[in-house]
Amino acid sequence: MVMHTVSSYRFESLEETISQLSKEDCQIIAGGTDIMVQHKSPRGVPAKFEKPIVFIDHLKELKKIYQNNQDIHIGACCSYSELLKHPLIPKILKVAIQQIAAPAIRNRGTLGGNICNASPAGDTLPLLYIYNAKIKLRSSKGERLIEIKDFIQGPRKVKISKDEILTEIILPEVQEEGTHFVFEKVANRRADAIAKISFAGSLRLDEGRIIDARFAFGAVGPTVVRFMDIEQTIVGEAFPLDNMVIDRVVAGFDRKINPIDDHRSTAVYRKTVALNLLRYFLKKRAFKEGHRIN
Repeated sequence: MVMHTVSSYRFESLEETISQLSKEDCQIIAGGTDIMVQHKSPRGVPAKFEKPIVFIDHLKELKKIYQNNQDIHIGACCSYSELLKHPLIPKILKVAIQQIAAPAIRNRGTLGGNICNASPAGDTLPLLYIYNAKIKLRSSKGERLIEIKDFIQGPRKVKISKDEILTEIILPEVQEEGTHFVFEKVANRRADAIAKISFAGSLRLDEGRIIDARFAFGAVGPTVVRFMDIEQTIVGEAFPLDNMVIDRVVAGFDRKINPIDDHRSTAVYRKTVALNLLRYFLKKRAFKEGHRIN
């Protein structure tokens, strides 16, 4: 049997890592829970990589979680398990993380990896979209910020240069007080399964009226589906919402959501469930204390 060898690097600092990326086109590995599956070989044969590997999961610069004013900054290499334990992570994001795979995967998988994998079924992505998350990228040339909706361009396709590395995920102006969230994942099992459909929503109320509304769907298109023009149509509406208003919002998403058939589900099922989840959230007459709406 011919053995395939590959160069690998494990630098002690982010600066050294970035310097190497400026010199050589490399494959970045954080937790490796997605990338190892994508490069798997037949049983008994090591995974095959065409590029040198750079390991980054140990870099302390990518493991920080902190708050700046109302913005929450999350290091790209924070594992899901670390996020679950941290007090700054929004409660509803923890709800989604708890439904990701098994504990062993949550111990290795990272938020940055989930974003860069860019799967339409990524469990954290709908919530990151309704948080208007920003992605901080860094290279030897400097740093830049890009909104997640512009960063993710399609299945496994992100807007990043070969010499750049994702360093932080920023959740701008996180306001949990007075905002009511929902996250629902529909899959064959509650966890350790890929989503057939996922839905994240938020409503912010003030004196009985909606002042902010956000809805995002996963696994119903090549990227997470969110339409701000539809969200704006209920800003200013009295809560609870009138049935005619709810019908109008659901009809708007009905015209725009176009899922596909695949081995996990059918397009008809996905669309039906997505619209039902949206309608159920909008038909709430009152919200319970807390952030998860059941």
